[in-house]
Parts: sequence; C-alpha cells; structure tokens
Amino acid sequence: MSAVVVVGAQWGDEGKGKLIDVLAANADTVVRFQGGSNAGHTLVVNGKKTVLHLIPSGILHADKTCLIASGVVIDIFGLVTEIQNLKATGYQITGTQLQISDTATVLLPYHKVLDQAREKSLSDGKIGTTGKGIGPAYEDRAARRALIMSDLFDTPNLLKKLEFVLKEKNSLLKNLYDVPEIKAQDLFDQIQTVVEILRPHRLSDVSLLISQKMKQGKKILFEGAQGTLLDIHHGTYPFVTSSSTVAGSGSVSAGIGPHHLSKIVGVFKAYATRVGSGPFPSELHDNIGAQIQKEGHEFGSTTGRARRCGWLDLVALKYAIRLNGINSLAMMKIDVLSCLDEVSVCTSYKLRGEVITDFPTSTEDVSQVEPIIETFPGWKVDITQVKSVKDLPLKAMNYIHFIQQHVGCPIDVISVGPDREQTLWIKPLYNN
Repeated sequence: MSAVVVVGAQWGDEGKGKLIDVLAANADTVVRFQGGSNAGHTLVVNGKKTVLHLIPSGILHADKTCLIASGVVIDIFGLVTEIQNLKATGYQITGTQLQISDTATVLLPYHKVLDQAREKSLSDGKIGTTGKGIGPAYEDRAARRALIMSDLFDTPNLLKKLEFVLKEKNSLLKNLYDVPEIKAQDLFDQIQTVVEILRPHRLSDVSLLISQKMKQGKKILFEGAQGTLLDIHHGTYPFVTSSSTVAGSGSVSAGIGPHHLSKIVGVFKAYATRVGSGPFPSELHDNIGAQIQKEGHEFGSTTGRARRCGWLDLVALKYAIRLNGINSLAMMKIDVLSCLDEVSVCTSYKLRGEVITDFPTSTEDVSQVEPIIETFPGWKVDITQVKSVKDLPLKAMNYIHFIQQHVGCPIDVISVGPDREQTLWIKPLYNN
C-alpha cells in the first residue's frame, strides 16, 4: 500500500490533523492537496497543542517530508508565520522537510479584502466564509489571473504582474465595495520581506518527486482539508468551500494517477458539527447540543466561531463514503459522548412525507428534511485512558458496531482523546 488519502467525511473539523499526525509515524511523505489557511488542523503531542493551517500535519515528525501541492492556495504571509511559530517552539523546519509546489496559487491581501467585503455585503444571506480569501484566490486561478509560487521569485516581472491583477481588483473594491485601493508597489515590498524565507522550500515538480518516491516503495500520505459535505461540486452549494475536498482531488493536485490512491480513509466525529451557514439536518438546538459543544470544545481553530452541534448523520456519512470511495473509517471524539445518558444517530430522513436514505443533491431539500433518529443507552464512563479497543465499554462498542454495519464500511481507528497517544486501532492502516 503506497498511498493513503485522509479526507473529512462530514462538514470539516473531524480531526483529520490528529489522524495525519498519528499515521505520519509510518509514512515517508505527507502531501497537503487542497484548501488554504481556512483549514485548522489541531495536533496534541504530550499535552502540547499545535494548530496548523497550511503546513501538512506530519511536520512534527522531523524525519518526514511534507509537501504542499499545486491545488492549495497559499497565504504566503500566514505560511511564514506558521514556519516561524514552529521554529520558536523548537522545530527546525528545513527546506528538505517542508517543500512547496512552484505551481501552487499565491493568496495575497487583496483576496482577503475582497472576501470580507463580499461577505459583509451579503448581510443576512452570508455563506459563513472564514474571510481568509480562499474563494477569490481560487477564482483567480480559474480566470488565469493568479500569481503562482514561482512568480514570487521572478523579481523583474513580479511588479508588472501585481499591477495587472490590481487594476481589476482595485476597480472592483472601490466601485462596488467602497474599499481603498491597494498599491502594487506596497504589495511588492511586502512580498520581498518573505521571499527569502520561502526560497529554501521551493519545489519545482511535486508530481515528479512523489512518483520517484512511489517507485522506491515509499509510503505517501495525502491530507485533505475541510470536509466532503463542503465540496465545491458535491456539497450543500452555495454553502461550501471553494475547492474539491474529496479524495480524487488528491490525485489531481499532486499530479499522480488515481490508481495509486489505494486506501481512502474517511474521518468523522462520533457526533456532527458544522461551522457557518447552510443546512444541518441533525443539528441540536437544545441543552444536549450545548453540552456536546462544551465537552467537545467545539470552537473553530481558524475563526474561533462556535460550531453547531448535532447527532451523527449516517445518511450524510454514507454519501461521503460513496463520493470518496472510502474503504476505511476513523471515528474521532467518541469520548465526548461519555457525558450523555443516551446517544443518538440519524439513520434516514423524511422529506415531504417520504422516508429517504440517500443524501439529497438539492440544498433546498437538505434544508427541508426531518431526521429520523435512533437512540442508544450511553456508557457514562470516562474512556480517555483506555488503551485497547477491547477495554471500551460494551455500550460504546454497540454504538460503534451499529454505525459500522449501517454504513457498510469498517471503522479501523477510534480516537478517545486529543493526544497522539489516545488512539485505538482495530486494524492498522499501515503495516510497519
């Protein structure tokens, strides 16, 4: 098994960062393949928390290669801050350890300004964007107006490219949103403050490097951001992110054939959360939802916003399994449910009087469905110190088995706490 892809199987915030960090111990290379600084991957090692937004979650393993592939939009100033913060806490972050595709899209301050101005103008119709400029950066890529990483090092032409892009952006910002113009020279000067920090991390061809490593029998770990239900094509549009979050995007971004993606791991929480606007069929608007939010510390690591909480939605989970080709599941944060007398799952929906078991493609239909709930007795036992699956309470195992059987996909990993060591294996995803 040369390549494992880890994707979110819900609306993001599932715990992908922790799983990547754990799996990276047995991999050679970790590849971040989409999204941008709107991601927030939280790692906890020996009680010490690290939050990453752009740097792959394998970075805490000094002997691993971490690649940022071409499908990522890179806030270069945010990335440099991440590198400096890691160095300040004792990590070296060499040019060999962290490498960035020359063809990745550069996200610049005008993308953020435009993103925030648009969201502000929507008033009650807000999408719930993080305001990090992700959408406008992907727009520029599609419109063939983006700067890519290699442009940053082409000093003679960089200013001209900025002037070309800002001519349109400033007109839009001033005339539509009444935002002051951004001067190309000022932005050029800002970029010069980070170029030399980024230079050691340049990689001209991510595809070639990954191909070479695969031929050598190295294990490659692909890291997705956000979640399947936020996918630009298959999520609850328009309440989605601006990139393709599904497993196939890893192949496209890294430039390798899809047949190499042999193991697709879907990460999900033992309950469900969503940040921002958009339909959420199993959302809880009661004290139980508030209790899950409190026990699970459900506040966004990127925005700090409170996450909406609800029961695990098996209709949505089956949809994610189908879209990604998931053949292995990782259940996170089951320990959070230990506080409840009863735990529930959504097994199907009722839509206009009819029971349905497949996730609707219409966002309006998703907003109209009524969840059909099945309830189980809670285990009411602290499981954060459990070291083996066989030591989990029977009621917790019954809950796990029900989910596994209902969705038709094995649960191979169970997380019982935020730390790297609080991970239980039903079946190893990598052979040592």
